[in-house]
Amino acid sequence: MPVIDTAATGANIKAIMRSKGFRVADVQARCGFNTPQAVFKWMRGDSVPTIDNMIIIADMFGVTIDQIIIVKRV
Repeated sequence: MPVIDTAATGANIKAIMRSKGFRVADVQARCGFNTPQAVFKWMRGDSVPTIDNMIIIADMFGVTIDQIIIVKRV
């Protein structure tokens, strides 16, 4: 059964942010967060963005959602 690998997805978000030159504050502002905690949780793999935020960051990064999410089989 396919499931989202939260740790790998978080590492991927971090890598894409770095390669595209975005900072946590940039993502925080674009998603409309008051604090950066949610972005840090994504990067650590503690959680994944909601579908709304996934659409926002995919657009921001110039990638598709499929390029952000890492799936594993269990």
